[in-house]
Amino acid sequence: MFEKNNCMDRRNFLNKGLMAGLFVNGMFGFKKKSGRKSCENIPVLVDVDVLVCGGGCSGVAAALSAARHGAKVALIERWPSLGGMATNALVNGWHRSDRQKVVINGIVEESAQRAFKHDWIVQDPNYPRAHETHWFDPEGMRIVWQQMLSEAKVRVFCYLNAGEPIIENGKIKGVLVDTKTGRKSCLGKIVIDSTGDGDIAAKAGLPFEFGRTSDGLVQGMTMMYTLRGIDAKAMKTISREKRDEIMNDMIKLRDEGKFPPFNAGNTRGLLSGWGGNFVPWNMCAVAGNPLDEEELTKLTARSREQVFQYVDYWKKNVPGMQNARVDQTGFSLGIRESRRIKGLKTLDRDMVLNAVKHPDAVGHGVWMIDIHDPKGTGYTTYTDRNDRSMLKEGTSYHIPLGMALNDRIPNLAVACRAASSTHETHASIRVQAHLMALAQGVGTCAALALDSGVDMVKVDIKKLQKILRDDGVYLEDVPS
Repeated sequence: MFEKNNCMDRRNFLNKGLMAGLFVNGMFGFKKKSGRKSCENIPVLVDVDVLVCGGGCSGVAAALSAARHGAKVALIERWPSLGGMATNALVNGWHRSDRQKVVINGIVEESAQRAFKHDWIVQDPNYPRAHETHWFDPEGMRIVWQQMLSEAKVRVFCYLNAGEPIIENGKIKGVLVDTKTGRKSCLGKIVIDSTGDGDIAAKAGLPFEFGRTSDGLVQGMTMMYTLRGIDAKAMKTISREKRDEIMNDMIKLRDEGKFPPFNAGNTRGLLSGWGGNFVPWNMCAVAGNPLDEEELTKLTARSREQVFQYVDYWKKNVPGMQNARVDQTGFSLGIRESRRIKGLKTLDRDMVLNAVKHPDAVGHGVWMIDIHDPKGTGYTTYTDRNDRSMLKEGTSYHIPLGMALNDRIPNLAVACRAASSTHETHASIRVQAHLMALAQGVGTCAALALDSGVDMVKVDIKKLQKILRDDGVYLEDVPS
């Protein structure tokens, strides 16, 4: 479709068989040429200092922090509401404690405090002795984040998917979007990729990794769902022997191919009665390639069918669940891993488990290496909870700014689960509170870079860290 010397020149960047990169030279718009449309003078939808692509929890944090430090910011989100996996996929838990104290604050804490005012969030009963600290109402968190962005005067465009990146002279100028009134451009001096899958960075030609080294598979996905009609009191009276009998029967049926796969560790806890009504259940496992839209569609449909298979079995076999009904399933599958964009610094296993500190730290991480079986059995290393997967109590690792930056396009940053990490350590950094900490650092860095007239990689890191601390971010033990 695109020819050399036209206003658009598509160049192929092959990375594990995936094509990326749309390079745009010249003006934007449409005019007739040789019976076809060329691409000069495409209308500009928005032109800002910082363009954030993706409105999940990390995109929200990046946009908020940039706007609060003086940048003119726009955020593009493909779904009808903000929050990404946190709201649309019903993934409603935060991991903020090193099991002695909370070490992830900033915008995460502000979001929690706003939600507390409306009873949209609860503190975990084991707070702060567990990594898991809070569980929130996805519906309420949609409102919290929309209000925060409105107050910061961030222009928010939901129902709009960030398309091909516009690259000129080695820098990204923005992205193309297809609106209901035609193709337009969204421009920004700095672009932050918070798409989750690293779509913008990959299309712009940045190298990436996909899956584990042994077979190229990524972590399994989960369809979250809520139930109603449960008698939680009756479930709590189930004896351990009866629960074991139910679990063993489910496992036997699964192994015989007569029952769908499931996360056994979480299922055992849910059947003890702490799941209850309207609490998202985290156990419905599927696996595949989240970058293949047709495959993802089939996996999503299959996972919803699995949910109803679970409930049909429980209604017949579990005391207190005779009247159970599916209240809702996630708008999306909970996707844990896809691309991992290669950055200036790659977070690895040693950095996580040995609580390594970095001079360019923008936050702390505490979560274990929680790998959900890429083959979709439902097994996760979370169940093991041993020294091979967990940090020592009272310790945390640093989240480095370098994992969001790259050496090819200086004004493009990746602030989402696609930031630079290995397959194993991705299983730690991918959780929401950690990504919000990274994104707050990236958004603040973007505003500081614009104010200082330098590329993000040349920002005064000490000044950045002071600003983050002033904004409530916990940031300690930074090497000089």
